[in-house]
Amino acid sequence: MEELVQFIAEALVEEPQAVRVYRKETRRTTILKLRVAPDDTGRVIGRNGRVANAMRTLLDVSTRQSDRDVILEID
Repeated sequence: MEELVQFIAEALVEEPQAVRVYRKETRRTTILKLRVAPDDTGRVIGRNGRVANAMRTLLDVSTRQSDRDVILEID
């Protein structure tokens, strides 16, 4: 999961070396926190949140068979 988010984010931003993905696990939930350079935040979120929603959809599809929920937070 982290690799997927990192791969997509690095392709979108101008400073790929600043992309960081942190993972936090709870009992039924995995929280992925994506950090990018301040100038790249808009690129990762996209107009009206379309890029962020597309990333969340891909995460949902990739984890559908597990019983865990995945939350993507963008900083």
